[in-house]
Amino acid sequence: MNLSGASVRHDSLYAVRLLVVEDELRLGAALRRGLTAEGFLVDVATDGPSGLASARHGDYDAVVLDVMLPGMSGYDVVRTLRTEANWVPVLMLSAKDGEYDQADGLDYGADDYLTKPFSFVVLLARLRSLTRRNLPARPSILTARDITLNPATHEVELAGAPVALTPREYALLEYFLRHPDRVVSKIELLDNVWDAAQDTDPNAVEVYIGYLRRKVGRDVLLTVRGAGYRLSP
Repeated sequence: MNLSGASVRHDSLYAVRLLVVEDELRLGAALRRGLTAEGFLVDVATDGPSGLASARHGDYDAVVLDVMLPGMSGYDVVRTLRTEANWVPVLMLSAKDGEYDQADGLDYGADDYLTKPFSFVVLLARLRSLTRRNLPARPSILTARDITLNPATHEVELAGAPVALTPREYALLEYFLRHPDRVVSKIELLDNVWDAAQDTDPNAVEVYIGYLRRKVGRDVLLTVRGAGYRLSP
């Protein structure tokens, strides 16, 4: 995949949310970096079951779905979504370039199919085509309690006063604001806030939770023993 030469950004007034389900950690991290640079908001799952769970419960505009995944194939993921009447647009990625492989993906319910290796420019064009169809309105500002976060400007305010966050603290807060109604585990935070390709000590999550609490309020992020953390209602 070539990430160079991609310069056209999405023209929507609202942030477009994507789920990337890819077990190749370097490719998944590269896709997140490239798509984020193009103005998308990107979550990454690294196996079939977690990808299915995220697609079920996340409010995504499109899913980029690998075919060969641990635990559950991409074919099974998209087929399950369609049987549940979940019609989120799905772009399948696969090293299988046979015409029958592509036909299977489309027959199972995928909206498009792209073979590896692929051009990032072509991936962008196909995603824009998928997401411009019936794009739902999304608030451009994330809020919780007296916190506001602007993804476009990376500005955070607490009760109207600006809060200075490091890039990691900002990414951590944004992730919680995008998943306000559930418990988020340390592993999920490491996969989505830290670089999945790096071997990061899970204790780093506790450290940065502490940093963030000191800046936005200790009661904003609740500890759920044995499970992780959740945003205070």
